[in-house]
Amino acid sequence: MKTSDAVAFFKTKSNLAKQLGITHSSISQWGSDVPELRAYQIERLTHGALKVNPVIVLDNPKSPSVA
Repeated sequence: MKTSDAVAFFKTKSNLAKQLGITHSSISQWGSDVPELRAYQIERLTHGALKVNPVIVLDNPKSPSVA
């Protein structure tokens, strides 16, 4: 999931941050891709309007490793 898509859905970084219970500066640290666990949280918050892209999750070095 792209950070820009998540921000666009919620209109602002502040609105997205409020929904996630984090600061908007945390979102600024994500880079172009939403971290894996936040992406799943956003997918639930949007009732599937935004979906986790497994390819992006696997390629994102900020995502937790899976053993």
